[in-house]
Amino acid sequence: MSKATYPLKLPLSVKEAAARLAKADGVSLNQWIASAVAQKVGAMETAADFLRRRAGDASAGDFAKMLERVAAGPPQPGDELPPDRH
Repeated sequence: MSKATYPLKLPLSVKEAAARLAKADGVSLNQWIASAVAQKVGAMETAADFLRRRAGDASAGDFAKMLERVAAGPPQPGDELPPDRH
């Protein structure tokens, strides 16, 4: 496995929490951060792949057509925009 160096600047509170968790896991801070980044990359790639498969051949035009079928009227309770977003 090839490795690349990347200078990382973290807020002190985040670094201290990560160091504490790494110590509890019995690994170096570098190993812990590398594992955390790998987990996030995996989650994001899995989500993107799922969404691509779910969308299939759909297009923005298909989405617009679907929105045209939505009945006009007030939003259902709980779906209203916050007052500062009107």
